Formats: sequence, C-alpha cells, structure tokens
Amino acid sequence: MINIIHNKISKSKQYFISISLILIVASICYLLSAYISYTAVALILLMFVSLNAMFFDIAPVLFSAFLSAIIWIWFFIPPIFTWVVKSTSDKMMIVMYFVVALVNTVLTIKLRTLEKAANKKEEKENTLKLYNTLLNSLSHELRTPISTILAATDNLESENAQISKDMKKELIHEISKASIRLNSQVENLLNMSRLESDYVTIKIDWCDVNELIHGVVNNLNERLENRIVVLNIEENLPLCKLDFGLMEQVLQNLIINAHLYTPTNCTITISSWFKNDHLHFTIEDNGPGFPENEIEFVFDKFYRLQHSKTGGTGLGLSIARGFVEAHNGTITLQNKNSGGAFFSIIIPTESSNLNSYENE
Repeated sequence: MINIIHNKISKSKQYFISISLILIVASICYLLSAYISYTAVALILLMFVSLNAMFFDIAPVLFSAFLSAIIWIWFFIPPIFTWVVKSTSDKMMIVMYFVVALVNTVLTIKLRTLEKAANKKEEKENTLKLYNTLLNSLSHELRTPISTILAATDNLESENAQISKDMKKELIHEISKASIRLNSQVENLLNMSRLESDYVTIKIDWCDVNELIHGVVNNLNERLENRIVVLNIEENLPLCKLDFGLMEQVLQNLIINAHLYTPTNCTITISSWFKNDHLHFTIEDNGPGFPENEIEFVFDKFYRLQHSKTGGTGLGLSIARGFVEAHNGTITLQNKNSGGAFFSIIIPTESSNLNSYENE
C-alpha cells in the first residue's frame, strides 16, 4: 500500500504535500495556542513529520522536519518570534524532529523494498501458475484434434487398408471437425495475445446484426446439433456500427461456452434488440448454471470452473469480455432463477434504419 502511494506521487508533489501539511497543522496549532502548550504543539508537528516519513522520499521528509523545527522555535517556544532556545529539553525536541524523520524514512524504505520483493515473488508465482494452467489445457486442447487429424490421414494414406467410400467420407469429416477445433483454439490464443499487447484495433462499420447472429449459428450448426437453438431477434433491427469480426468471435465464444456447460437437448436462446442508442445481446440456457462463488472469476484469463470436465483453455470468456470492452460495452453473467446461465452484452453504438426501409 505504502509502495503504491509512493510510486504514484512525483517528487515535486511530495514536497508540496509535505510542506502544505506542516503549514496547515502549524497554523491550526497557532490559532489554538491559547489552549495547548508549546510542548504539545511539538508532539503534534512531530506526528505529522512521521506521517510524511511513511509515504515520501527522504529529501521532502527532512525538509518538512526542518520546516517544523523553525516554525516551532519562532512561533511557539517562549519568547516567541525569536531564535532563542534556552531549555535543554526543547533543544532535544528539535533534534528529535530529524532523528524521527530519518528513522521513519529508513524503515519505510526497507518496508517498500520488502513489499516490492513480495510483489515480485507473488507475480512470479502467478505467472508460473498461469503457465502451468495454459500448458495443461493446451496439451489436451491441441493434442486431441492433432491426434485425430494424424490418425485419419494415416488411414487415408495407408496402401494396405481397404477403405470404403463411406469410411473415407467419415475420415475426411473427422479431419474437418478436428481442423475447425484446432483453428478455434489457435484463434483464441492469438486473440488473447492481441488483447495482452493492446493491439486490438477496432474496425467499425455498418453491420447487419441479424446476419451476424445467423452467420455464427450456421458456422456452429454441426457442433450444436444436439442442442435446441432459439433465436429471438427484434423485428426490423437497425444496422449498427460494430467490428463484425470481433463481435462474431464474442458470440461464438459465448455460444460454445453454453454448449460446453449444458447437457444434451438443452435450449440455448440468443436474443438481440436495439434501445436508447445501445445494442443488446443475451445468450441464455436452461442448463445447471454457474457456481455462485465462481461467477466473479469466469471472465479471468485461463480460469476454468473447479469441477468442470476436461477441455477448454479458459480463454473464451476472457476474450469475449476484452472484445466487448473494446467497443466500450459491458458484459455480465448471472444465473437465472429458473436454472441456467444468462449472459448480457450492452454496446453503445450508432444505428441506421436502412433495414427497416428495405423491409417496408
């Protein structure tokens, strides 16, 4: 905490804040000097010098200590408005300003060093954890389709094997499915790399949202063959300014997620409408939903539900959030009371009623 505050405040601001604090406190003490003794004032000023030492560099702290000392001598030690310091205890108090300032500053610097070392260690542990998670996920998600492709191509290329036309057709179909799955995982990795490097460039153009949704569903048609897909799209939905490619990836990732975490014959409902200069999407299902204690983590990179089945790299929802936020939009998740998950996307955008005119 101290290290964060220290890093955020420039040296000039440290001088300004520390000097201003001492002057304000000294002014208040001077106004109340009829009610508090000058020794009490010394302790009050010393306390604020200590506070400065907790957050600022040694130079601003020593300067505030020097300022406190001369203010206390001139305005509070009797006789006031002189540089005379007769009492030994008063002289010791003046020395204490600098001793306390130095000791506190040295201790604070050590604390900052320890905090940096702890943060670095934690960051390293988190990086290692993410690396292991990614490696474990990729070992399954990439190896499985690659193994399928290799096995199918070996069978097709085998000179001794007697392969019927139907078998050949089936092998080609398996290669196609595995290639699509492999391509999807590679796309997710590339997209996450783009998000991590802040290299996501939004290419805004007029999009037919109806076409966008139907295109995504058609591309996933084979994968969703054992799910009931319901489209609930506003009639005469206007054209909206979006990055078609990014939003296509968002919807695809959310629909695939619904497929992964729902049993066979579940219903996946995709809705969209435009209201008050905002485009809305919802993807909901009637599956088991998400554990309430994990909902806040599902959009984190590489996060997978604790008791989920094998598969997935934990990137899909993280990428979806990144692409939605690149549109200055929001994406949320909640469980429905009736059962199942409910994803909501809201994106501020321009609209055009060209579609409405064409349909009239």
